[in-house]
Amino acid sequence: MTVRKSIISLSISMINRSSPEPIYQQIIKSIEQKISDDEWLAGQKLPSENDLVLALGVSRMTVNRALREITQKGLINRVHGLGSFVAEKPRHASLIELEDIALEVTGNGKQHSSKVLVLEMRMANSEVARDMDVSINKELFYLNTVHYQNDTPIQLESRYVNPMLMPEFLFQDFNSITSTAYLLSQFQPDEMEHIVSAVIADGVTQNRLKIGPFDPCLQLNRRTWKNRQVVTQVTLTYPGNRYNLGARYATSEYNTRIPNKR
Repeated sequence: MTVRKSIISLSISMINRSSPEPIYQQIIKSIEQKISDDEWLAGQKLPSENDLVLALGVSRMTVNRALREITQKGLINRVHGLGSFVAEKPRHASLIELEDIALEVTGNGKQHSSKVLVLEMRMANSEVARDMDVSINKELFYLNTVHYQNDTPIQLESRYVNPMLMPEFLFQDFNSITSTAYLLSQFQPDEMEHIVSAVIADGVTQNRLKIGPFDPCLQLNRRTWKNRQVVTQVTLTYPGNRYNLGARYATSEYNTRIPNKR
């Protein structure tokens, strides 16, 4: 049974117009039940608001409020330009290991794809030069690409690479192989630095990730060293409702300092 048929079949039982319970709340409860019962599965696309209005015989404002509140509960994702989808559990990105996003996605039974937006030589400005530990106006390779899970954007990658250390980087097909997979095939890092921030994306990022102007994002800035030289610096931006960042490790591998009590 398709999602469209599930919604239309509810037009008889979902709405009780004589009930004191608001209609939008009835819609919310019915959709929650469908998701809870696995009748609607993660990743399935819901009909448009117009389809729901016609199927349920209610106002657009009522449908919009119901979908908005279900979205706030994390049960559905509303992707600008694509529609509403039953939410999946947020993908978990590692802060410790360098993981290939393509393997993460396919390992969870989904389809990965990517779209290269920019692949070129760029001159390092002062900020990039500092991060890459090179002189200002040094020529660097630059890659900007969007990664998708089942056609839904889940990561925007903005990467600089030192051409002296990775001279063939600019000539790879990053629509068929991820930059992470390529770089890991070329070297094993000695050191990594990770900085995580919560950000509101700019207009360009919003468009590329299909998110709204006030949707929060998680941003991971990572630098990677080999032989005390920065090989690459990358900024990875994730829609906050589609991804989370974390790490698990043995505490015995790290020194723990307990502050003195006063």
